[in-house]
This record gives sequence, structure tokens and C-alpha cells, in this order.
Amino acid sequence: MIKKKILNPERVRKINGGFSFIPHRFLQDEFLAALSQQEILVYLFLVLASDRFGLSFYSYDMICSLLQITVDQYIEARNGLIQKDLIAFDGTLFQVLELPAKVPIASKSKQTGPDALLELVKRTVKRI
Repeated sequence: MIKKKILNPERVRKINGGFSFIPHRFLQDEFLAALSQQEILVYLFLVLASDRFGLSFYSYDMICSLLQITVDQYIEARNGLIQKDLIAFDGTLFQVLELPAKVPIASKSKQTGPDALLELVKRTVKRI
């Protein structure tokens, strides 16, 4: 059996007010809008897979298989969620953190205009 430990004791999730697995702030304060599609998938998966402290230990291959994403998409999403201070990860164990006070900067994939088009072309060419 895998032993789990709290990665960030100051940021253990709490249920305040109404019962919800994801705080309403996630939508109302535009945390959702700041995430890429893969970040949303991975975040929601980790919320569903975690215990009352936000801890889960699914492997990357299981996450990729269940979410039907590539390893590269998983790594990019995981790293984006860490950079946005939404999760902690020690190489084996995930912790979904209490939402930070400040909404993270939107992911590159949420960009619009010429930069977004350039990113889309780069990703398309990379797949060919």
C-alpha cells in the first residue's frame, strides 16, 4: 500500500459554505478561463481522483490512458497546473491545492491573434 503525506500542509483543501468538489471561485474568478483544454482535463481528473486532502497517486500512463491524451500533453498540462499554483507534485504523489488568492495568467493556448495562429501552425506541423 502506498503511504501518502501532505505535500503542502498550509494549503490542504477545505469545503467552505456549500458543498462542492470544486469551489465556485474556480469558475467565478476565472481560474477555468486561465487553463488550456488539457490543463482542465488533468485538473478535473485529479480533483475526482483525490481524497479529502486533495491527494492522489495515479501514474502518468494511467492518466494519459483515461483522459486519452499523449504523454507530451500530460506533461505540458501538469507543469502548467504546477506553475499556476493549482497542484503540487513530488514525482509520485499529486496534491490539488486550495485555490490561490490570485488568478493565474492564461495558458499560451488561450491566446488569440497572430501568436495563437503561429502556435496552432507549430503544433500542426509537429504532428505531421
